[in-house]
Amino acid sequence: MGGSGNLPIGPGVWGFLALFVLAIALWLLVRNMNSRLRRMAYREHERVEAERAADDAKTKQGLDSTDETDEGPESTEKG
Repeated sequence: MGGSGNLPIGPGVWGFLALFVLAIALWLLVRNMNSRLRRMAYREHERVEAERAADDAKTKQGLDSTDETDEGPESTEKG
């Protein structure tokens, strides 16, 4: 055969640079995804708290209005 056994076989510098660029892109994508998920969870938590407060206010308002008109079960059980 040719006689020269020292042929460079491997990805070389360009392979390393391609892998490095892909690793940096992956890191940036994961970082962006984490910040978006954290923001989405925070907004969801705020939405749930607002709904809970609104439901509590409606329930309290509903109980206040029924307390004024309803005399309770004691008034119906006379005898």
